[in-house]
Amino acid sequence: MEQHIARRRTFAIISHPDAGKTTLTEKLLLLGGAIHLAGSVKARKAKKFATSDWMELEKERGISVTSSVLQFSYGGFAVNLLDTPGHQDFSEDTYRTLSAADAAVMLIDAAKGVEPQTIKLFQVCKLRGIPVFTFVNKLDRYGRAPLELMDEVEKVLGIACCPMNWPLGSGPEFRGVYEMATKRLIAFCDDREGEEQALSLEKAEEEGLISANERASLLEETELLEGGGVLFSREAVEAAKLSPMYFGSAMTQFGLRPFLDSFLSLAPPPQGRNSSQGWIEPSRKAFSGFVFKIQANMDPSHRDRMAFVRVVSGKYERGMSAFCPRLQKEVRLTNPSQLMAQERTAVDEAWPGDVLGFYDPGIWHIGDALVEGGDFSFEDLPRFSPEHFVTVRAQNPLKRKQVEKGLLQLSEEGTVQVFERWRMGMKDPVVGVVGELQLEVLKFRMQHEYGADIVLERLNFSRARWVLGEKFEPASFDWEGNRQTVQDKEGRPLVLFRDEWALEHAQSQHPELTFLPHSP
Repeated sequence: MEQHIARRRTFAIISHPDAGKTTLTEKLLLLGGAIHLAGSVKARKAKKFATSDWMELEKERGISVTSSVLQFSYGGFAVNLLDTPGHQDFSEDTYRTLSAADAAVMLIDAAKGVEPQTIKLFQVCKLRGIPVFTFVNKLDRYGRAPLELMDEVEKVLGIACCPMNWPLGSGPEFRGVYEMATKRLIAFCDDREGEEQALSLEKAEEEGLISANERASLLEETELLEGGGVLFSREAVEAAKLSPMYFGSAMTQFGLRPFLDSFLSLAPPPQGRNSSQGWIEPSRKAFSGFVFKIQANMDPSHRDRMAFVRVVSGKYERGMSAFCPRLQKEVRLTNPSQLMAQERTAVDEAWPGDVLGFYDPGIWHIGDALVEGGDFSFEDLPRFSPEHFVTVRAQNPLKRKQVEKGLLQLSEEGTVQVFERWRMGMKDPVVGVVGELQLEVLKFRMQHEYGADIVLERLNFSRARWVLGEKFEPASFDWEGNRQTVQDKEGRPLVLFRDEWALEHAQSQHPELTFLPHSP
């Protein structure tokens, strides 16, 4: 069992939109032999699409709006890559997916540096204590000075960086990267995509790959880094206090193989998780895992639903049963799959760190624990408060049942949050989303997956808070249209506020109440 745990790596890639996350994901899959042709999301005329983007809308828009699981083998490691949405409107899906990761690769655009979505996602990793590895992308284009980028990461994100390699030039003058540990230059051959050769600086100068001035300048910079920079410490990396930094280009595939080799050797093996009965170690012999994502209609022709389960401990074997504390009953775990975006492969066994997809007949909830020989739950995965609200109705009244079914399934998989007016019911349900683009996905999926065109009517609210307190009276809390009390699917009160002022006013008037930005 120990050897199975030791060879597994489960990680996610986080970035701001357009930093090159989908391209990096594709090229890593290419290196792992999981695919044989990387489909650029921009190559529309050739009809090439990213393997990791399976939804039709993703192919049309050239963005990732759902999380997918990509699994492959490389260099003796079994790799679980959790591909997350790049667009900030789908950050809640990314937050949940990070709960299943043991490490994160933070992708940074060499020209733009640290961007707003990068900051948000890094903070989630920091809160969870997830080790972060930094990859500075797009060295094939002109960008900012490497020292400036390293300094920005340290100042803005508050984490020390240790460069594992150092770039020589950028854009058309990009020569390659110098490996700090081996003292070798990984030279970039721009006439053949992904081709690279490792050689000493002396040899590189002899062969005319770099000039004497470039060699002297590179040695001066790296000596400065080694003398005044932060020393590498594996313990500091695993404690999420130090981020190894790499440079390269996902588009040209340069620097990815050395990065992947280094990353997999340094990234932590599967980690345990906290539960209602304490810390659960991966080495626990009995199987346990938790549902971190539910995806409906991955195969539209079958209208199926898939529950993604992260294995925490023990060994999964095909056909076994596990106890679900929420349902208070044993459930048979049949037909498990490992996934490559939309493609599925049946599996007979799985180990800690692996991600399995189970057919969901409609019984699983996000956060559900699956436990063999025990009765405990893992830490809850919080829902974050929405910022955009609409009422939803069927354009054709005869399609009302399809709309109800669609909203139920999409809310269970976390795409939207559905609310109703407190104790009064509503003719049309209220739907809340974190980002504006989620509303477009809602309309698209209702039409293409449930056969129902819907009408969305905007509500004049931009804040929401779950409210706790013995003296809270939902029926009397509404005030001059500035706030509206609703309830979530668990029956918990949630107050919608028109703006930040209305929220602050309510907080000042009711100090006895607690206003939570995420589900209790």
